[in-house]
This record gives sequence, C-alpha cells and structure tokens, in this order.
Amino acid sequence: MVFLGKYLIWVMLLLGQLHGYNSCVEKERTALLELKKYIISMTEVEDYGITTEEEEYGYVLPTWTNAPKSNCCLWEGLKCSGTSKRVTEIAFGELNLRPDSALDLSLLHPFEEVRIINLSKSTFWGFSDVEGYKSLGRLRKLEILDLSSNDFVSDPFSFLKSAPSLTTLFLQDNDMFEDFPAKGYKGLGNLEILNLSFNALNTSIFPFVSALTSLTTLCLKSNQMDGSFPAEELKDLTNLELLDLSENNFNGSIPIRGSSKLLSYNIFSLGWICEMKNMQELDLSNNKLGGQFPVCLTGLTELRVLDLSSNQLSGNVPSSLGNLESLNYLSLIDNNFEGFFSLSSLANLSELRLFKLSSRSKSFQVECDNSWKPKKFQVNVIVLPSCNLVKVPYFLRYQKDLTHVDLSDNKIAEAFPSWLLENNTKLQVLFLQNNSFTSFQLPKSARKLLLMDVSTNEFNQLLPSNIGWIFPQLMYLKLAHNGFKGNLPSSLGNLKEIRYLDMSHNSFQGKLPRSFVKNCDSIILSHNKLSGEMLLESFNFTGILELSMDNNHFTGEIGQGFRKLEDLYVLDISNNRLTGVIPRWIGELSNLIVLVISNNMLEGEIPASLFNKLNLELLDLSGNMLSGDIPVHANSKVPGVLFLQDNHLSGIISDRLRDVQVLDLRNNRLSGNIPKFSESRSSYTILLRGNNFTGSIPRHVCGLRNIQLLDLAENMLTGTIPSCLDNTSFGLGKETDYDYGSMSQVDVTIPRFSPQKDFDYFDGSGIYFKARIALHPFTVPDTSITQIKIEFATKHRYDYYIGDNLQLLFGMDLSKNKLSGEIPTELGVLLELQALNLSHNNLSGVIPGSFRGLKNMESLDLSSNWLQGRIPSQLAELSSLGVFNVSYNNLSGVIPQGGHSITFDANSYLGNPFLCGKPTNTSCYNSTSFQETDNGVEDDEGHIDMISFYWSLAAAYVTILIGLFSSITFDSPWSRFWFYMVDVFIHKVRKLLFCN
Repeated sequence: MVFLGKYLIWVMLLLGQLHGYNSCVEKERTALLELKKYIISMTEVEDYGITTEEEEYGYVLPTWTNAPKSNCCLWEGLKCSGTSKRVTEIAFGELNLRPDSALDLSLLHPFEEVRIINLSKSTFWGFSDVEGYKSLGRLRKLEILDLSSNDFVSDPFSFLKSAPSLTTLFLQDNDMFEDFPAKGYKGLGNLEILNLSFNALNTSIFPFVSALTSLTTLCLKSNQMDGSFPAEELKDLTNLELLDLSENNFNGSIPIRGSSKLLSYNIFSLGWICEMKNMQELDLSNNKLGGQFPVCLTGLTELRVLDLSSNQLSGNVPSSLGNLESLNYLSLIDNNFEGFFSLSSLANLSELRLFKLSSRSKSFQVECDNSWKPKKFQVNVIVLPSCNLVKVPYFLRYQKDLTHVDLSDNKIAEAFPSWLLENNTKLQVLFLQNNSFTSFQLPKSARKLLLMDVSTNEFNQLLPSNIGWIFPQLMYLKLAHNGFKGNLPSSLGNLKEIRYLDMSHNSFQGKLPRSFVKNCDSIILSHNKLSGEMLLESFNFTGILELSMDNNHFTGEIGQGFRKLEDLYVLDISNNRLTGVIPRWIGELSNLIVLVISNNMLEGEIPASLFNKLNLELLDLSGNMLSGDIPVHANSKVPGVLFLQDNHLSGIISDRLRDVQVLDLRNNRLSGNIPKFSESRSSYTILLRGNNFTGSIPRHVCGLRNIQLLDLAENMLTGTIPSCLDNTSFGLGKETDYDYGSMSQVDVTIPRFSPQKDFDYFDGSGIYFKARIALHPFTVPDTSITQIKIEFATKHRYDYYIGDNLQLLFGMDLSKNKLSGEIPTELGVLLELQALNLSHNNLSGVIPGSFRGLKNMESLDLSSNWLQGRIPSQLAELSSLGVFNVSYNNLSGVIPQGGHSITFDANSYLGNPFLCGKPTNTSCYNSTSFQETDNGVEDDEGHIDMISFYWSLAAAYVTILIGLFSSITFDSPWSRFWFYMVDVFIHKVRKLLFCN
C-alpha cells in the first residue's frame, strides 16, 4: 500500500507538471499583454492601414491574445520553463515603430527568470526612464541580451549596472557614436561576448572595454576608429579568444613581442597579441596596418581563424605559418608582400579549409614544387590572385574537395585545366580571368559548377557546342575579352539557372540561336560580329534586367521582341545598323534606368514618352538622324544624363532641361538663346557646340557652382565674356560639398544572387566564424555600372574621357563665336581649369597677367583674335601647360622663355609680326622696339598704342597726297610731262567713245 501510495503521488505530480507546462504564470501573462499594448502605442499604425483597436492587436504580435484558453508559453517569440512555468525567452521580432521610440524597461520587471531577451530589429532609440534602468536589477538570470539593428545613438550600458548574470550582449548595427564611461561597470563583470560592430564608435570606447576582463569575444568591426593600433587599451583582456577589429582605419604595425630586430619594424615597444595563447579567432582585416608580418603570431597554436587581409603588410610571408596546425581559415589577401612564398610550407595544416593570399606588389611570387604531393593537406577554398603564378600549382592535382578556386590576375600560360573539374566534383566557383590560358577544353561529363570566369585570356577557337550540357547549373558565366568565334552554341538554352552571362569582346557571328538563355538577369553580348534582326518577337527573355547588344552588326528595326522586356533596367543597342524610327511603345518599359540607342541610322522624331519616365537616369540617342524638336514640355521628366548630339534636331531648348546633370546637344540645328540652367549642385556638364545659338552668354551661367565642362563653341554668340565666371566651380579654391566621384557613372541596382547563403555573425553558440569556416560565402556584386563617356577638345584634338579620367577634367570652350571685348581678368582665378579655348572670336585688349594663377592649365588657346601687347612672362611658369596657342593676333615683344614654353614651336606664335625671340626667326636685337622693359616696369608700358599708330598712318597718307598736288602746280619738266600724259589719256578716251 505504501508503494502504491507513492506511485499515485508521482502520477499526480506528473499530471500537474504536464498541466503546468501547458499554461503560464498569470502575472506574467498580464505583463506580456501590457507590454504588447505599449508596443502598439509606438507602432506606425498608418503603414498597416489600421483603423480600430482590434486591428491593432491583429497586426502587432498577433499570437499574443487575451483569449481565455490562450497559453502565453506558446505565443510567438516566447519560451517558458518546463518546471516553473515562467518566461525564459522574449523576442519581439521585427517591429515597425515610430521614430524616437523608447522602451520602458520597467515593463520587463515581472519576468524574473528570463534568460534571453531579443529586441533586435525593433528601431528602439533608447530607454525611457531612470526607474526602467533599476528594473533590470530584478532580472538576476538574464544571460543574453540582443539589442542589435536598432537606433541607439549613445551609451546604453548604464541600465545594465545590475545585470551580474549577463554573459552575451549584442549591440551591432546601431547608430552609437558618443563617448563611453572611462571604466566598465562592475555589474558587467561576467560579460564574455560583446558585439559593437557596424556603429560609428571611435577609440573612446577602449577604456570602457578594457575593464571587461572576462571577455572572450570582442567584435568592433566597421566603426570609425583610426590612429595607432590600440595595444595598451586591450592588453588586459587576457581571456580573449576572438577579436574582430576589421574594417576600421587603424594604422601603424601589429604589436608583437619578439626580438629587437622584429620590433624595429613596429611603432610599439611592447606587444600583447602574441601573449594571448588562448586566441582562436583573430580578424584585423580592412585596416591600414603596415610593417612586416608579425612572425610571433605563428606561435599562437590555438588559432583557428587568422584574417589580416586588405592591409598594408609588407616583407615576406613567413614559412613558419606551417606551425599553426589548428588553422581552419587563413586570409592574407590584398597586402604588399614581397619576395617568394612556397605553398609546400603549409603541408602540416591538415585542418586548413580556406586559404587566401595575394599582393599588390609586383615583386611577390608564389611557388609550388612539383614534387609536393600532399595527402593530409586538403582545402575547400584556394584563392591566389595576383601572385605572379606562371603555371597552375601542381599540388591542386591532389585536391579532391575543392569548392572555390581563384587563380585570376596571374601569368599562367597553359591549356585550360579541365582536370580541376574532373578531380573535384564539388567545385562550384572557378575564376581564371586575366591570364593567358589557351585551348578551352571541357570535362567529358556534366559538372555542378555555379560560377565561372575565364575572361581576358587567349582562347582563340569555337566555343564548345556542349557547354550548356556540361555546366547545366551555371548561374554566372563570363567569357569576355577572348578570341572565341563562330556561332553561339544552341546548348546555351540549357542553362536554366543562368543569371549573368557576359560573352562580350569576342568574334561571335551569325544570328542569335532561337534556343538561347532565358530568365537571365544580365546578358552582355557587346563587341562581337552578331548580325540579323536583333530581337524577334518569338524570343522569350522573360525577367531580364540588363541587356547589352551594342557594337555588333544587327540590322532592321527595333522589333516587338523588346516590348516584352517589362522588367528591363538597362538596354544598350548602340553602334549597330538599326533603321526606322524609335517606337513610341518604348516608353512603356517603365523600369528602364539606362537606355542607349546611339550610333545607328534611326530617323524621325524623339517619342515624347521617353520624357515621361520616372526612373530613367541616362538616355543616349546620339549619332542618329533624328529630327524635330526635343519633346520636353511642362510635365516632362527629364533624365539626369542626356546625350542627343550629332543628330538633326532643331528648335529651341526648353527650360525643362535646366536640371539635367550631363547635357550634350552638340552638332544639331538648335537655335535661340542659351537657356537658364539650374544652379543646383547637380549641373556639371553642358555641351552645346555646333548649333545656331545667338545672343550673349547669359550671366546666370555664373551661378553654376558645380559646372565641370562647358562647351559653347561654334555658335553665333555675341557680346562679352561674363566677368563673373569666377563664381563657378572652375574657380574651386573654394570649398564644395559636391561629390564629383559619382559623376562619371550611373549606378543601377540590379538584384543579383548568392550561390551560397550568407551567414549571421553569431549562431547563439558564441563561435563567431563557425559558418565562415565551414563554407565560405560568395556573392556576385549587386550593382551594374554604366560609365559615362564624354568627348571634349583639349590639346588640339578631341579625346574621350571616361570613368576616373572624366571626373578629374575641368574645361571651358567658347571658341568660334563672335565674342568681343577684353578677356576678363577674373578668368585668372579659375584654378581648376585644365583646358580653356577662346580662339576664333573678336576679342581685343591684352592677355591678362592674372593668367599666371591657372596652375592646372594644360591647354590654352587664344588664337585668331585681336589681342595686342606682350605675352605675360609669368605664363612661362605654368608647369602643367602642354599646349599654348596665341597665333594670328597683334601681339608684340619678346616671347617668354622657361618652363614648358621651350617646347612650344613657331606655330604657336604665327601671325604676330611684332613678336620676336625663340622659336620664331625674328631677332629681338635688330630693333629697339623689341627691347625688354626694365625690371619692375609693368608690361603695359611696352605695349604698342594701336590708336596712335592708326592716326600716324592716316597723317602720313594725307601728307603724301598734299605734297604730290603741290608739286604739279609749279612750271617744271615734271609738271609739263604730267599734264601731257593727262591730255593723251583724255584724247584716247574720246576717240574710243566716238568710234563706238
């Protein structure tokens, strides 16, 4: 009976336990509903279309309901203890709160057994009251607090003074930037994991962090820290196992402890990293750390992850890296290493799964002995770009588990290594671009390759016809800049997963195969010899975002096949042989951001629909035979970059074009006055050469504070050059906040793909790089960049400027007009100008001495005007001046010598008969009129007074006539002969008239 009684008691306890597990503490249930109401009060209700309180409960934490049988332990984001029935975990999930929403922490007071609180992605900016800070003192069991991806801007630690059990704190991805307390709080004495990455913190955080001596994991990635490496501040963190200071701006050398010889390369007398024998993961990538590789790091035998990539480390890569036998992940890519490194020195790293090494130095070379045949050394990822490899490392023949191989930017000249694909059935990524590979041979059977780049090699053959069958899972294929020829293989239609295809800059010919790739994000077929109609209606390019078919031999009209490309972002069909008109329906492609149809044989008018597209940023219709007006009206939306040059357009320019960032209307038949352009920060290139514009240069041009290129040449402009041009950005000795780095390209965000999923920083275990070691993620860049190319005349020729070259060019061309008056002295302060052309006008006066300030001037043309006086001697001091032309003026005096002026030939000074000295043949010592003025005398004193010269010439002419008539009034042989000749002449005239 006693036994049976005990048994019944156990059964009753078990049933009670089960019943308790399916319920929750009523006090906490009520607190949770109060917490929900508080969150609802801060929610952006209008975004949900909420109108009633009932709907509010339905959209925010929907499972948290007040239904009688609702068990709060089963609510989304909550977990309870199976014994005490109390809440142990709270997670809100992603919230949509109003700006500046604060959390009242007193609402968490009832949850005395909570271990994990996850408030990430909730847009909280802070906490609401002092009492709230004290309330966390009741949460004695709180171990993990996640406040990541919120809007915290200042120190959130003060509310944690009484959190003795807290071991893990996530504060990454906030807006924290303010200074922190000088010392860490005693209440955080047990903190082991701290993540402050992706904020705006500076080095003032280190005194606070240095007091948290229990830390094993410290992540400060991607903040705004700079200066020397914080050795002293972190030396007391002896328990660190993981340190991530990557993507900051630390400089100097990595602090080490070793011989005096090693220390001589560093700026620190004491080191600390090499004393941390427990260190397992060290990431100092993406800083500015220099000096030699700290050899003492090779003594940290517990290291599993070592990432020193993207720094400025120099010297040799030590062979003693082979001592780190626990390494899983080793990245030394993108440094300045020199000398030789043998891959066989890594033979003992049997745990290594990822190895990256490269150098920006041309004197660095990686070698691999053909006798090394590793058995234990088996990596998954091998990345060796820019290592001066001359052949594929031989040891790769013995690798069987490769997933990612990158040998790009080397000097390998041998046949395509198809054996890599044969030996490694798991290979997903193969990058061999920028080498000299030949003989593109594929494996015999299908492979699971996802990404392949073999661009810029020396393949000169037909593309294997079965490429689509051998690589059916390809998502990224780049074959550009090779010598592939023949027709495009029809097997490309078997690439069902393809997202990016670049076959540009080859010699492919013929028509597009009807069995071609489908559902591809980007197709680039530029610079080939493809022909036929471009895109028949039968083609199905569903879902394509970027299509570049420029520089081919396509003919016919712009077909209906393009009309199906509803998702298209970028379309470039320039430099072909297209005829007909631009169809009006092209404006129906509502997502277009870039449209380039230049250099074809298109006729007719520009469809007005192209100026009603909200998203269009770049429109290039240049180099066709388009006519009529530019259809820009009151409600038009013009793109930021507009190229319409080299057409037959007429009419006047609408004021609606005033906000265009790059406007090129050169070589058309446009007329009227120069319109008023926007004075906003976006106007920086205006090119109107070769039209029929009249009137004067309007003064509002002086308001273009961010002008970079101004070309008004070859028009019929009159009047004077505005003296206020020094207010433009040509005169930038002034401060400007405009970002000229973005002007040379149009960035188009096109969704790309990641063949392997990226991983979170933490998985809850505290192992920061666990996923990174297991499988290195690879993501294709997510932007397509259409670079702007602009032609501008400098140095007596037209050159194309593109990319970085374009963003550095400042030029102004006012040549071949009817401008008059003097050259304003204010032009001498246009400090940024590199090219100035004022030739072929009616300018008079002198060359301003202020031109001595044009320190960046490379090309100066003042020819074919009416300029007079001397050439300012200071122009010889312009060290950048490469082209100088003052021919066909009325200049006089000695040609200045010195600097670049000695390189100018006589053609620079033709048509100025009063100039002397080199390089002309006129000596300055034959006439006193060519003598130099004394030192200190202004150049103007030596100028010829042209008005006095003309009056003297007229007086001499009149004097000669008076003298001649006076001489014939006296009786003399000369006068008698004169009158005799007059009589003979009159007699002959009369006889001639009488005979007629």
